[in-house]
Amino acid sequence: MVKKRTEDIVRELSLPITNKYQLELVDIEFKKEGPNWYLRLFIDKPGGISIEDCQLVSDDLSEVLDTVDPIEQSYIMEVSSPGLDRPLKTPKDFEKHINDKIEIKLYSPYKGKKSYIGKLIGLIDNNINIEINESERLEIPLNTVSSVRLYVDFQQMEGKK
Repeated sequence: MVKKRTEDIVRELSLPITNKYQLELVDIEFKKEGPNWYLRLFIDKPGGISIEDCQLVSDDLSEVLDTVDPIEQSYIMEVSSPGLDRPLKTPKDFEKHINDKIEIKLYSPYKGKKSYIGKLIGLIDNNINIEINESERLEIPLNTVSSVRLYVDFQQMEGKK
């Protein structure tokens, strides 16, 4: 019998809660940082989430986790927004962010570089298609990618103040 990962168990327990509040469950992390274990849920909805949204999910999930008790060690639970630079992990994430600027980090160099920033064209046949500039497009194999996030240009944001 294959043991389920903690993230998968928590995802199954969380989805009815996030669906109840019409929220998207973006990601779940369970990892050790220093002496503590952290269980992090990232939620979102159109227009962004509020502290109240996080509190609702946290309260309901705490109750379920206390009842089911699927995690052996003690942990700190956090529920929050995925942030401006949210990760893209599922085909739905890629579809939702076509034409947005993304940053791709690779396990090893592809065409001489380990990271790229460009406009997302799409996820096609397990390749991330991006436009680097008007004359350069790349197809980066998904299995070479360590992370994909929305790109936030903080200098450009500063200029809009």
